[in-house]
Amino acid sequence: MKFNKKLFTYFIILIFIFACSKNDNTSVIPNESSKEITIFHINDQHGQLDNFSKIKHIVDEEKKLTNVLLVCGGDIFSGNPVVDNHPQKGFPMIDVMNAVGFDVTVIGNHEFDYGELILNDRFNQSKFSWICANVNTSNSSITQPNSFKTIAINGLKITFLGLVETDGKDNDIIPSTHPWRVQNLTFEKFENSVVKYANLKENQQSDVLVALTHLGENSDFKLANNYPYFDLIIGGHSHSVTNQTVNNIPIYQAGSNLANLGKIKLTIKNKQIESVNYELINLNNYKSVDAAIKEKVDYYNANSNLDDIIGFSEAYHSKSNVGSLYTDVLRKQMNVDLTFQNTGGIRNTLDAGDILKREIYSIDPFNNGSVTYTMTIAEIKNFLEQTKIAIYYAGVNILQVNGTIEIRDKNNQLLNDNISLTVGLNDYIPAVYDSYFTQTPTIKPYTTAEGLIAYLQNNTGAINYTQVNSYFQYQ
Repeated sequence: MKFNKKLFTYFIILIFIFACSKNDNTSVIPNESSKEITIFHINDQHGQLDNFSKIKHIVDEEKKLTNVLLVCGGDIFSGNPVVDNHPQKGFPMIDVMNAVGFDVTVIGNHEFDYGELILNDRFNQSKFSWICANVNTSNSSITQPNSFKTIAINGLKITFLGLVETDGKDNDIIPSTHPWRVQNLTFEKFENSVVKYANLKENQQSDVLVALTHLGENSDFKLANNYPYFDLIIGGHSHSVTNQTVNNIPIYQAGSNLANLGKIKLTIKNKQIESVNYELINLNNYKSVDAAIKEKVDYYNANSNLDDIIGFSEAYHSKSNVGSLYTDVLRKQMNVDLTFQNTGGIRNTLDAGDILKREIYSIDPFNNGSVTYTMTIAEIKNFLEQTKIAIYYAGVNILQVNGTIEIRDKNNQLLNDNISLTVGLNDYIPAVYDSYFTQTPTIKPYTTAEGLIAYLQNNTGAINYTQVNSYFQYQ
């Protein structure tokens, strides 16, 4: 075969070029090494403090091993009178969360329960960040929260976008809180807000983008399916224990009332999650505590002035039994013909034995006012039929006969539609269903919880409503 000098020369040149390119560091981009981070999360603690000493111990032990963040899925208030009835409402919760070392929380619907001024005080007290992308506070006294928070930790950037639910009222876009307490705020459905952040991860140059939501499990699933911008979703609001992957996006929620701590262990490489390991830690079974946090919580519990005995219960009362007790006692205290209470407003059971002030505040934690109206039987029927609200009630008998509502007095006499009754209730109900309560109400000088406490303190008879069933919902 004849030697081709020209072809040989080209071959030598190619070898030379290839060799040079292998030694040129600027021409080859090495892959990043993998990095690890653990994100701990809670949601819907509703004022519960006792397990924070365990959370602090768990988090501090993990910090010895890897990068750690601690986040909350909202609803930190409303449910524990130690927090809700402190002279500075909510103060103990923020104080403890600061000491535990939280990094960020989304605003939950019950954060608005105390009103604007108090929420803004709690914002200012917090050493952690509050986020929410679908609220505008510019016309209120509340400082506008940031929509998202990017946290840099040991070479990683983690961005959290906050979203709150807006299902509080049929004819408005507000969270599930007292409408009168958010009347200066503007909310947007999460679907309309989240699309503005489709490029947030790229814009922030983040390694991980997290939706930190207070939307509820079903809405988190919708978020993952329809707006798949996120690497993972950490949720709240539905009090679910959630560990699911939807549209390749892991979704987590840790129950409620500080019973659990979620632990998400991530391995990250080239701004992508390589692996996810999840553990739900049962805090009630965990034994170790942080002594300083326990001391702080014990102080708040011991100095809450909530252990005064105000009555006696002959038996354990379930929530439905408590609903019957609640409405009958409030009827007597308010001196009206009829009282009713939305079932979701009864938040706890009642044990047998001495009734403590703290028990009433745990049953009725929302600081709702007491109001009375004069309504005809026809107006009451229309309200119940159109809203299909589930209620407990006292003072009359409410029945559904086929498709018709009947209201009868205590002697079982049918009441004519034209008859008027005085109706007492918490002011949350007429605020939500304002089209059915068009009069100016008479406002009592006490909250519904204070009314219950006052009646029980002044009436020494034992309480037993275990045989009473005063539930009604139009079907």
